[in-house]
Amino acid sequence: MAVRAQGPESQSAGLTFVVADDHPMVRDALAAALKGAFPDAKIGFAGTLAETQAAIEAAPETDLVVLDLDMPGMLGLAGLAALRTQHPSLPIAIVSATTNSAAMRQAVEMGAAGFIPKLAAAERFLDAVRAILSGAVSLPDEAKDEVLASRDRDLAQRAAQLTPQQHRVLSLLAEGMPNKLIAFEMQISEPTVKAHVTEILRKLGVTSRTQAVILAQRLSLEPVTKPIPASTEE
Repeated sequence: MAVRAQGPESQSAGLTFVVADDHPMVRDALAAALKGAFPDAKIGFAGTLAETQAAIEAAPETDLVVLDLDMPGMLGLAGLAALRTQHPSLPIAIVSATTNSAAMRQAVEMGAAGFIPKLAAAERFLDAVRAILSGAVSLPDEAKDEVLASRDRDLAQRAAQLTPQQHRVLSLLAEGMPNKLIAFEMQISEPTVKAHVTEILRKLGVTSRTQAVILAQRLSLEPVTKPIPASTEE
């Protein structure tokens, strides 16, 4: 989606945003901040991945989606991957409570235009939105090249190669599900799950499901406190 705005004055006119978060108070706060900075903007709301997709379809002129990764249907970065596939040119700004800098970087590697921590002050949020509208990528300092460990940058780039379906399979692997349950959950065949797992291992550069789960936990949106699930399907 081409950004129409070129400067501070033109940015305030005719913009369309979709604010997607399943907490109404958070949605309202984000919308209020946007309205304060862009009084003439149109703002659509969503609380699930399906509602986000519908809101974008209803407003194809949307300039920016402000997206929470922890909503029904999202499955974290799998939902971002799905939106990127459906709307490859639409800027998406992730607003998330995660403090995992590797996950922040992965979101941008997967095509997000920026990552804004939910704990950020309103002015920091708006600065990031303005930067994204001007065509820049906005990342917290802790996820930038000079700070993020090279192994995490490399992992983020490899994980960004996964398709939306493969991201979903990986998230279910990380929950300890065997192929049979993954197939049931996703309503696909076990051979299809096995094919996805094979591609996941290849793209991540690992040789076992356990190694893939370890990498998935490093990219987890929240700190992982439970042990790595055991699996007999190596």
